[in-house]
Amino acid sequence: MKEKILEKATDMFLNLGFKSVTMDDLANEMGISKKTIYTHFENKTKLVQECTFSLMGQINSGVELICANLKNPIEELYDIKKFVISHLKDEKSSPQYQLQKYYPKIFANLRKKQYEIMQDCTVNNIKRGLELGIYRENLNVEFVSRIYISGVASIKDDRFFPEGNFSAKELQDYFLEYHLRGIVTPKGRKILNDIIDSTHE
Repeated sequence: MKEKILEKATDMFLNLGFKSVTMDDLANEMGISKKTIYTHFENKTKLVQECTFSLMGQINSGVELICANLKNPIEELYDIKKFVISHLKDEKSSPQYQLQKYYPKIFANLRKKQYEIMQDCTVNNIKRGLELGIYRENLNVEFVSRIYISGVASIKDDRFFPEGNFSAKELQDYFLEYHLRGIVTPKGRKILNDIIDSTHE
């Protein structure tokens, strides 16, 4: 039952927002009593915490699988973007913004863990791109990886990109293309253009 509650709560939080969903909403949606939820989660904060870390675990496992395929590094970044968007339900309710505003401690922990995982993945991606001659050889790997990671976080910041100006998917697309155009060689640019053209067909 705990897993079912976790699954349904995560789905509702992503679609409606962490603040908007109450324990009553969750109980009604599942056709169970609130008491049953409290048997497994002592309060809403604990539920939010477990949901976010469980979701992050699923996303990390998926990203690790994508990286293990050792695809072309440009394709790899597009596969990761697609996978993350599908897991975050296109972020209809600005979940990250609500998490940051109403559950700052959980948000800070999550961001720290996310950064550690992304750092490894991004550094490896850049190094492989350099080896394959599709990223420019004069790149400072540490700098580019950190700029990329800070950009991924910034496009989810409501202060810079207010809800309604862009969809989550548009922002991800624009940012990834912006990042890659700055680091590719002519050989890499051809791969990038082919991927962009194929997604617009």
